[in-house]
Amino acid sequence: MTQKITAAITAVGGFVPEDKLTNADLEKIVDTNDEWIRSRTGIEERRILKGQKGTSDLLAPAVEQLLKKRGISPLEIDALVVGTVTPDMMFPSTANLVCHKAGLKNAWGFDMLAACSGFLYALTTGAALIESGRCKKVIVAGGDKMSSIVDYSDRTTCIIFGDGGAAVLLEANTEGYGVQDSILRSDGAGCAHLHMKAGGSLRPATAETVANKEHFIYQEGQPVFKAAVKGMADVSAELLERNNLTGDDIAWLVPHQANKRIIDATADRIGLSHDKVMLNIQRYGNTTAGTIPLCLWDWESQLKKGDNIVIAAFGGGFTWGATLIKWGY
Repeated sequence: MTQKITAAITAVGGFVPEDKLTNADLEKIVDTNDEWIRSRTGIEERRILKGQKGTSDLLAPAVEQLLKKRGISPLEIDALVVGTVTPDMMFPSTANLVCHKAGLKNAWGFDMLAACSGFLYALTTGAALIESGRCKKVIVAGGDKMSSIVDYSDRTTCIIFGDGGAAVLLEANTEGYGVQDSILRSDGAGCAHLHMKAGGSLRPATAETVANKEHFIYQEGQPVFKAAVKGMADVSAELLERNNLTGDDIAWLVPHQANKRIIDATADRIGLSHDKVMLNIQRYGNTTAGTIPLCLWDWESQLKKGDNIVIAAFGGGFTWGATLIKWGY
């Protein structure tokens, strides 16, 4: 009997830019204040990628760090799946550019556009490439240069987002470690509440779209907040039930870092004490597809082999989901 192949995470790499944008800095730009931002989002500062640089400049260093940690050559990587909504360009893909910058000369790759659920979607896809036996080593990366699509005169959105990215290495495992199960969802009806209006084939860039600020994030806070709380919590609870687990069996919840109140609601729903929840939103803000792998990067030293981890996200579209991972090292 052939042993079941699972896709285990065997290394993590991350990168955040040096430049910080604090709440005090934002107080000088828009009508807001530190207390207001902290109480509603939990964010204290975020990182900003300055200069003529794109998302590939966040992800290439993360990939290089991961390879170094694992002690392998970039030539051993078979594929790279990137979750991002801020690609360097419409084409070539950011994955294409990261492969070039990090020397993944034998890899093919592509981008997945699922907003804040991008890493989750990419991880499930990367795991499928490993499970099928088609690939031996797959890197899954998530990152965004959100500062490139944030309107810094809009006080409701500019306080939330930051820049950063991270990556995980997936390898075949026959001992049961790695990605166990995923529930992913999508509902395009949510588009009305969270989107970027122009820049695609529907509304290509014109002088008018630029003047109307249609190349920035548009978000309606209340409907997004409600849908996120329900979506992330429901799917996390469903995932545990489907795998006969309770909050007691889970070592860590790794939630998308959108808003501390959404994160707390998700933890409460699956009966998880807040000390088992990875939280770094206070330092990085919402880096969209970067938040979950950045958490794994920050907490890597505290993860133990065999730990059950639930990762959950909710993003524009709407897209959402949860994945169960058994930590492999």
